[in-house]
Formats: sequence, structure tokens, C-alpha cells
Amino acid sequence: MLASGFTAAPVSQCLFFGVIASSILVSITDTKYLFYIQVVPHLWQYKQAWRLLVWQCCYNNSTELLFAAMSLYHLRIIERLWGSRKFASFLFSLLPPTLLLPPIVTTMLRPLTFGAVNHLPAGPTPLIFALLAQYHAAIPTIYKYRIVTSKSPSTSSSASEEQGPVLSDKFLVYLLAGQLALSSFPGSAIAASVGWMVGVAWRGEWGPGAWGRWRVPGWVVGEKKANTGQGFERLRRRLEGEGSGTGADGRSEGEARRRTLGRGILDQFRGAF
Repeated sequence: MLASGFTAAPVSQCLFFGVIASSILVSITDTKYLFYIQVVPHLWQYKQAWRLLVWQCCYNNSTELLFAAMSLYHLRIIERLWGSRKFASFLFSLLPPTLLLPPIVTTMLRPLTFGAVNHLPAGPTPLIFALLAQYHAAIPTIYKYRIVTSKSPSTSSSASEEQGPVLSDKFLVYLLAGQLALSSFPGSAIAASVGWMVGVAWRGEWGPGAWGRWRVPGWVVGEKKANTGQGFERLRRRLEGEGSGTGADGRSEGEARRRTLGRGILDQFRGAF
């Protein structure tokens, strides 16, 4: 049975509603100007390095917020596949590179484009595209369908052949993400490209050795630490209890189980005589 909503995906639920709430809050308080980045004047003239830490907190545009929220809702399947702890670890481990790399790339491209690339829109677009890279690699295609655009007569029979692009059930997710990447071009496209590459690098373990193996503490996602000592003690007592009984020949059941093949054959001959 398919799970609906955010069942078994609490971290995705917090991220989904957190992005929506923060975007609404900055819109109500009229503080949108504090979250996007312009290389000139924010970084080069005013030296506002704090923007590098807050620019992914919210979206300044309702269209971007809509596409981002719908994408996050579809990508919750990654948390169901991995579990909440690995999913939260993925988000935390990719937060530093997705925060710093897009502004760095934008700063490097500005002189090469004669100032055309100068704006980096607010919002966790790199993080969403890092998740999209995992969705592309880990989630299989369930079905495919064709959008018929024209019909051409078949060469082998009189029946006509349907022509048109073949799409999969994952096409809607890619469409939403594509709209998000092009919503504030070229800055949003830079953020999306960097996020996708970081996600691919994480999956391929191209970064530091412990990058993909690090995990957040279990209490962060509400997991309780299992008491392994008591578990082993219960298992030991159970095995001792099974071996404490005696068989018909006066030996314990544990000893009967530990008989060798030679002892078993010898007992058979003894019984025959």
C-alpha cells in the first residue's frame, strides 16, 4: 500500500513547511532584500559575508516557492528509501558546499560575462537539485508513456504508427525542477547546476573519505539508542535454557546437538547390538 503525505518522512516534512513558513515570514516583514546575493555591491563593496550563510533560508518569489515546495514533496521518497537518519545526514553534510560554491561560481563568472552574471536568488535550490540527483540515480522508472504528436503510415501494413516523445512517470518531477532552475535565470541555473554536481559527487564519494559515511546522532531524528547489552544477555539466557534439558539417554539436549558424526555412527551400532 502506498503511503500518502509525509508518512515515514518527518525530515522532509520539516524542510517543506520550514521553507514555506520562512518565505511567508520574510514577505510579511518586508525583509526580502536581506537574503539574495549580488556580487556587486553586497560582496565586493559592502563585504556582507553573512549573506553566504542565510541566502538559502527562504524564497523571495512566490513562483519559485511553489515549484520548490512541489519538488520537495515529490522528493520525500528519498527519505523513505534511506531512512530519516541518513536523509538528515545527507542534508547536513551537503549544506556547507551548497552554501559556498554557488556564490563563488557567480563571483568567478561575473568578470567573464562583463557583469551579466551578478545576481544569486535566495532559496535552497542547490539542496533541492542535490536531492534530485539522488532521485535520478536511486528511484527506478515504473512506467513510460508516449505523447502522440502525429501519425505516419506504416511501411509493413496499412496501420499507422504513432509518433511523439516517450516520457516516464518521473517526468513531472524533472519538469518542476526545470521550472525552478529557470525561474531567475541565470542565477537560479547556476545554483541548480552546482547543487546537481554536488549531489553527484556525494553519491560517487568523490569528496572527503567520511563525507558519505557520516551520520547525525540518532536523537536528532527521534531514534532511540538500542540497548545491545541487554539484547545479547537475553540471547545468551535463551541458548542456555535450550541446552539445559535432558534427553532419553540421560544426556543434555545441548550435548546431543554437539555430537560428532563418528559418535552418532557408533551409537547406531551400539543400539543394534
